[in-house]
Amino acid sequence: MSVSPEFHDRLLSLGLARVSEAAALASADFVGRGDEKAADQAAVNAMRTQLNMLDIEGVVVIGEGERDEAPMLYIGEEVGTGSGPAVDIALDPLEGTTLTAKDMPNALTVIAMAPRGTLLHAPDVYMDKLAIGPGFAPDTVTLDMEPAERVRALARAKGWPAEEITVCILERPRHEDLIREVRSTGAAIRLITDGDVAGVMHCAEPDLTGIDMYMGSGGAPEGVLAAAALKCMGGQIQGRLMFRNDDERGRAAKAGITDLHRIYTRDEMVTADVIFAATGVTDGSILPGIRREPNWLTTETLLMRSKTGSVRRMTYRTPAK
Repeated sequence: MSVSPEFHDRLLSLGLARVSEAAALASADFVGRGDEKAADQAAVNAMRTQLNMLDIEGVVVIGEGERDEAPMLYIGEEVGTGSGPAVDIALDPLEGTTLTAKDMPNALTVIAMAPRGTLLHAPDVYMDKLAIGPGFAPDTVTLDMEPAERVRALARAKGWPAEEITVCILERPRHEDLIREVRSTGAAIRLITDGDVAGVMHCAEPDLTGIDMYMGSGGAPEGVLAAAALKCMGGQIQGRLMFRNDDERGRAAKAGITDLHRIYTRDEMVTADVIFAATGVTDGSILPGIRREPNWLTTETLLMRSKTGSVRRMTYRTPAK
């Protein structure tokens, strides 16, 4: 029986950055053009092409949806040349398709890679999420707490009044009660229209972003990607899958999930060392967007490895076509 080559995250990291860069560059022509589907498809095509150049036996565990719903980069799709280590891939070729179409802040291309079997195979359902930055005791805040209690608990841990806490929440009608309760503590809220991977990442650098906590429900696949980012940056995230019907519960069963009420921590969603790359598409608080100059396109990519805690910001300049 053949043995898969070892997962050398250092050697694979630059290749992963190229995958993220390619997806961002492919979406550049669609920024502000109002066509979400075209922007997403361009990013998907570019990301898939670059992934298939890597010497890996890759399986997409967080992707563009189920096989019958996504023409490319679907959950379970095999990528890479097949000659390297067996790895799990989690990706969002364009995190913020609406943000891209409207030229709004914080659209990113996002991808993570880890050894096979170490990323949660989250079905395409909602996940209730709660995240804070590094430097706090485990369970300083938990999903079992009421939202107001979470704010006050984090404030106590920081030695601040609750009024000094800022919480990032996705602006959706389903969050009206959550927003009302958080504001009852005196805390501030930064509402975002899309892009909750970036929203969670803000918590890891509160001194730069002004965000202390992330709360609310969003896509479960994005929750795993956010956990991969925090595994590299530091910080805590908890997630609990949410099911609206039997079809969604069936997706969980297909993914091998039997405890439908389980609360997952960061290290349960990402159980081994991981590489994470994100490239800015539109300007944001984490990364600048794609810059156009005469005859040139410039991107900036955030490349991180949890094994070493290294964080690189890489600028790539290429001739415009």
